Amino acid sequence: MKFMKPGSRQHFHSAAGLLLTVLAVLTLPGCSSETETREITTVEDLCQARIGVQIGTTTELAINDYLKKHECPLAERFNSTPDAVAALNQGKLDAVLTDELPARRFVEDNPNLRLLDTPFQTESYAAILPKNQEELLTKFNAIIDDMSREGVYDQLYDTFVNGTGNFHYTPSSWEGQPELVIATSPDFPPYEFYKDGQITGIEMEMAAIIADRLHMPLKIESMEFDSIINAVSSGKVHAGFSGFSKTEERAKVINFTHDICTTRIMVIIPAAAAAAARDLTFTDRLYNNFIKEDRWQLLAKGLGVTILISVFAALIGLMGGTVMATIRVMNHRTGRFAIPSLIIRLFVNIIRGTPVMVQLLIIYYVIFAAVDIDKILVAIVAFGINSMAYTTEIIRSGIQAIPEGQFEAGHALGLRPFTIMKHIVLPQAFKNVLPALANEGISLIKETSICGYIGLMDLTRGGVVIRNTTFEAFLPLLAVALIYLAIIGTLSAGVSRMERSLKKNER
Repeated sequence: MKFMKPGSRQHFHSAAGLLLTVLAVLTLPGCSSETETREITTVEDLCQARIGVQIGTTTELAINDYLKKHECPLAERFNSTPDAVAALNQGKLDAVLTDELPARRFVEDNPNLRLLDTPFQTESYAAILPKNQEELLTKFNAIIDDMSREGVYDQLYDTFVNGTGNFHYTPSSWEGQPELVIATSPDFPPYEFYKDGQITGIEMEMAAIIADRLHMPLKIESMEFDSIINAVSSGKVHAGFSGFSKTEERAKVINFTHDICTTRIMVIIPAAAAAAARDLTFTDRLYNNFIKEDRWQLLAKGLGVTILISVFAALIGLMGGTVMATIRVMNHRTGRFAIPSLIIRLFVNIIRGTPVMVQLLIIYYVIFAAVDIDKILVAIVAFGINSMAYTTEIIRSGIQAIPEGQFEAGHALGLRPFTIMKHIVLPQAFKNVLPALANEGISLIKETSICGYIGLMDLTRGGVVIRNTTFEAFLPLLAVALIYLAIIGTLSAGVSRMERSLKKNER
């Protein structure tokens, strides 16, 4: 190695259906792909195989170039390599391509897999920095060159790969100094991965050394791999460490440091004779997924972030939607507020006509590109704006459902239009649209599951991290699903109780 939205009965049926599905899955002995697995003995056999690869990596580019050249079907793309390995385990793929060290780790944890003897190709890894940070790039390169001469990588390799070393860098205290913020996708062991609730690995140790020699405290942000380059190029973080290989396309938007290491791309395939699966009890699996290294805390912290974003985004949506719905109705009834009403209609059409993920990424990487703003606040703004558009139409429909006589009675009493709206119309409208507002709240809670794309550890992301650490999909995903179900069930029960209370008041 060289150093380089519905009523309570419907919710009951939905919950019962989910529980039946879970029971059915638990009782199944296993599933296999209907497509016959193709045996791979050489790299040339990849041409007619079902291949999995992580999206956005140079491995993806390399294998697809190879397949195009031989006029073969392109590789299937996955958000992470553990996802592809899980598909390989289930017989949905014939091979997975990834870096040698993570590949060996995957094989160690999956006894029914092995590595093809011949590597696919060789490549180098480097850190990435924004284009306009030439001075910082020079400093990074000087430190990387110094570490090369000091043999730091060899010590890290012995620690994280061979298990014969114990090199863990302890940085100095630089309290009060600006942070060196780096982005990584911690599903690439031994380069970056979670251990004891913290992100560690070869590249993370090197990042700690670089930050220390720059007299800066290190801050590590976890995000999806295909979001890191955007985060770096937009200046949201100072650098990215996640096994980046140099390509001409990437070099157009980011700078590469000197090489951190060279490595080989290996092919993971099913073992010729599958090794006996480990006899893990359900209790063992629970321990491995949630108790070991306090992995349950990832779900707990993620749940806190999900609830925080959902509550404040819902408040923004409710308040903003009420104001905008009122303006539109007043325009329809009186002809006033023509321009604000037109702007609101345009806003609603744009927001409802574009995916919430696109809105989140635009707000984070474009609108707030030059602003150092907390990502939770960005998420609250993004989901609040999205909810506002839907809430506007829900409340507007509720207002329009109020009988005309209610408005006329208010006018007869000499009340001003906004007073009529505030004290007579809106209370009745909210009661009518309460189920629809509850549905919007439920959708909002579930939509926050995409927060990982801007580096937030929400509930879904916490489950993904556990899954990528333990290589087991069922229990982490089931836990996430049940937590969401509990939140939404509690919300639905609260809304149902509020509806019954309002009906009693009508009597």
